[in-house]
Amino acid sequence: MIREIQRKAASGLPMLLLLLAGMALAIWGFIRQVDANRVAPAVALLVAALVLAFLLVGLFVVHPNEGKVLTLFGRYVGTVREPGLWWVNPFIVRKAISLRVRNFETQKLKVNDNHSNPIEIAAVVVWKVVDTAEAM
Repeated sequence: MIREIQRKAASGLPMLLLLLAGMALAIWGFIRQVDANRVAPAVALLVAALVLAFLLVGLFVVHPNEGKVLTLFGRYVGTVREPGLWWVNPFIVRKAISLRVRNFETQKLKVNDNHSNPIEIAAVVVWKVVDTAEAM
C-alpha cells in the first residue's frame, strides 16, 4: 500500500529566470564564437543551450485544489500540493489529481417494495481525494 509523501519542489520563478538567462548567455556566446570562426567552443555553447532548453521541461504549475503526483521511471516519488510555479527533474512525470469535493446525483427511480407500495429512490454520492498516491 502506497502512502502519500509530501514533496517540496524547487521554486519555479528563480529557476525559470536562471534557465532563460543561461540560454541567452549560451546563444550570445555561440554567435560570438561563430563570428570568430571557432567551431569547438561554438558547438559546446550550442549543446549547453539545448541542455538548458531541456531543463525548462521541468517547470509545472499546481493550481488551487489540485495535487501533482510525481513518478520517476514508474516509481512514486512524492506529491506537490502547494499552488504555484514549481520545478523538478525533467525526467519526473507529473500527473494532476483534483482535490476538490465532488458529487454525483442519480435520477429518481420508482420501484415497488415487497408489499407493492411505490417508492421513489435517489442517491447523492459525495467524495474527495485525500491520499493522491492511493488515488493514482
